[in-house]
Amino acid sequence: MNEWYLSEVRKLGKDLGAVETQFFHLPEDLVLESGRRLKNVTIAYETYGKLNKDKSNAILIEHAFSGDAHAAGWHEGDRKPGWWDTVIGPGKAFDTDKYFVICSNILGGCKGSTGPSSINPDTGRPYGLSFPVITIADMVNAQKKLIDSFGIRQLFAVAGGSMGGMQVLQWAVSYPKMVRNAIAIATCAISTPQQIAFSEVGRRAIISDPNWNNGDFYGREPPMTGLALARMVAHITYLSDESMKQKFGRQLKDKENYGFDFSTDFQVESYLQHQGDSFVKRFDANSYIYITKAIDYFDLTKDGSLDEGFKNVKSRFLVISVSSDWLYPPYQSKEIVMALTANNAEVSYCEIKSMYGHDAFLLEAGQMNYLISNFLSPRLVRDVMAPAATIREVASIDLAARILVDRKVTHLPVVSGSGKLTGIVTAWDVARAVVERCETLDQIMTSRVVTIEADATLEAAARKLEKYDISALPVVDKDKNVLGIVTSDSISKLIGQRKQGCSSI
Repeated sequence: MNEWYLSEVRKLGKDLGAVETQFFHLPEDLVLESGRRLKNVTIAYETYGKLNKDKSNAILIEHAFSGDAHAAGWHEGDRKPGWWDTVIGPGKAFDTDKYFVICSNILGGCKGSTGPSSINPDTGRPYGLSFPVITIADMVNAQKKLIDSFGIRQLFAVAGGSMGGMQVLQWAVSYPKMVRNAIAIATCAISTPQQIAFSEVGRRAIISDPNWNNGDFYGREPPMTGLALARMVAHITYLSDESMKQKFGRQLKDKENYGFDFSTDFQVESYLQHQGDSFVKRFDANSYIYITKAIDYFDLTKDGSLDEGFKNVKSRFLVISVSSDWLYPPYQSKEIVMALTANNAEVSYCEIKSMYGHDAFLLEAGQMNYLISNFLSPRLVRDVMAPAATIREVASIDLAARILVDRKVTHLPVVSGSGKLTGIVTAWDVARAVVERCETLDQIMTSRVVTIEADATLEAAARKLEKYDISALPVVDKDKNVLGIVTSDSISKLIGQRKQGCSSI
């Protein structure tokens, strides 16, 4: 077992051990966004942890372009664990002692789920290009059938990076009531022309391979050269200039001088060739074509507006970008955050500092564990609220002044005889009362009070304080009884501690 991996396991938590891929067969045809129907759809998936009694602890993990259902743990004969094992398992961000984690291979894939390499039930032969074109929404709709089969009515979270992040956002848009928390990492809400261009280069590399045979290559030599070239081009976009300098520089491969020919001179050339050669052993060329097309079609805007596209979302969001990611650069994550904010969604944004480029969400285990753990287990208002000194609405201004001074507070909730909140008085109000010679509280108190509930997150409280430009919030129960008070100073300090290393927009 890899020594580096063992050291990371010791830092982050326990190993999940052996896991097994399972298969779900949709009981009915899947109607696609194109209007086509798919029969006998199978979804490959893995689960980690246990589903609790009320089925409220389920987390769906979405894989990136070339990923699969094997997100964590070990299969027999594995040389390395699942692709996101550093954040899934006991004591890690997706803590399997607390959560029931599900990861499925996407529709159109080639790792157990129905795709172009699957058998077409109408012909008894592999689909090839007779497989219908699919979209990210189709992938999510297939996953919805899987989640329904568990009897899960709401997912505690959906999380993923890159194309996985697209699926996260699609879930939040397509099934807003089913997603409590959404974690979208290094992704976008609409594919850009540059991203589409890279996809097209990859497709053309495959289609130009003589062995592609118009997609009908099963049972014969596959288009390995074209697929390897497509992977080499794509892999460059997953890295950064700095990471390539650090890893390779201009080092030569097994030679001391330039060859002055067209053989492999540089280590980076050899590395890319290795990436291409190893990829063709595990991935289907037609799946590559179909999945890149689904990514190209991805567009969550409505009538050209991302604000409108996110209009009905109800999830709480964590959006993470990577400073050195040029495939899905931070500005695209910020566009997502701004559109969510325009719809009053609860959203946190972090830009992690990393030289690894787009692949950082797979490599920066420490930062990922820290950010995701804090998001999934947020500090609540009830954890930090201070006892509130209150005053009856019939009390005098002199009494209000004495309480403010004696208790060393600046805000004083005003309550009725039954203890319900009716207003608020500040130290500034009392000072004004002296100048204006006011005599009763109702002359100076604010009757329309902005409040917060004890189970709200600190981030939600901070947004309210900023939105209404106030410095304190009375904490109330559903009957408007005062439970305590939180101030902007205390909240800002705590949020700042939790977001070390993140930038905000």
